[in-house]
Amino acid sequence: MSASDREILRQAFLKAAGLSDAARAPLPGDASTRRYERLTMPDGATLMLMDQAPAAESPPADPSWTADQRRAAGWNAIARLSAGRIEAFAAVAAHLKALGLSAPAIPALDAPNGLAVLEDFGDALFARVIEDGADETPLYLAAIEALATLHDAGTPPGILHGPGGDWPLLAYDETALQGGADLFVEWLPRLDDRVSFDADAVAGWREAWAPVVASGAAGASVLAHRDYHAENLIWLPQREGAARVGMIDFQDAVRAHPSWDLHSLLQDARRDVSPALEAEALDRYFALRPSVDRADFMADYAGLATLNEARIIGIFARLIARDGKPRYRQFLPRMWRHLNANLEQPALAPVARWFDRHVPAEVRA
Repeated sequence: MSASDREILRQAFLKAAGLSDAARAPLPGDASTRRYERLTMPDGATLMLMDQAPAAESPPADPSWTADQRRAAGWNAIARLSAGRIEAFAAVAAHLKALGLSAPAIPALDAPNGLAVLEDFGDALFARVIEDGADETPLYLAAIEALATLHDAGTPPGILHGPGGDWPLLAYDETALQGGADLFVEWLPRLDDRVSFDADAVAGWREAWAPVVASGAAGASVLAHRDYHAENLIWLPQREGAARVGMIDFQDAVRAHPSWDLHSLLQDARRDVSPALEAEALDRYFALRPSVDRADFMADYAGLATLNEARIIGIFARLIARDGKPRYRQFLPRMWRHLNANLEQPALAPVARWFDRHVPAEVRA
């Protein structure tokens, strides 16, 4: 569909929703194929327009597909991403709201055409509020409270129901976890010619990660936002408790290990979180969930955090090398610091040995 045809579709959708008189202001883009506009009504009230063309990405995974079928279908199927489907966002939002958490209300929806009008949570992203001088600790502890609420809800249903239709909540399984890790060996050499990985190196890579991948898949027991960090959380201080944390960009939610969203938040790619704050936040999490075995949990936390950091380095390398988005280079040193620190954990010795053999120290800086 041409840009002009897409705009005609947006205008018709807004007219049908009674919003044709809204002033429209595009928001800055991100690494996805989505676009957002803030809609301002004549009375000053605001809403958000989410626009995600359904055909803009490779298809999401069918729940019945084998690992080989997923690999043949493309990256979204391998990683069990939603391909930006509006119905996925709507179904996850309904589930979160049913738990008393803050996901946007959806007053208008056209799932087949990839359009939705959302409640506007405002611009108080955690990262911006902190930059403006707010004490970060209460915000992070509120984010921990929201995660504890989500995790205490237990294993989520396999099918989520929403206004755009049903959506399968798939597990973040071995294929998805290893596929994410493999982005590192696929894309880092295309960004940095100081490294190259032959077939033996790739085989060793997968062997080193196998215990982490198996443990992560076996522990997939809660709904994971999957992109839970300070750029995707909005501070709503007028609300109470866990509802003070406004959640967005959760359309790729999966059933995953409960540590996944924790390390995404506390070992963030985009901003520094001090070791002291990470420790305080983890203490709060375990205080809120006293039945969790902390030692076992933290072993998985370290392994999956390291895998995620390798995955993100691969994603950023791809964004820079393939997509011409050099701004992601600024985040690489932080991810290397996280990864290097986690590799000191004894349980990750096989992964550490692989890095020592194949990735020079000067690359990991």
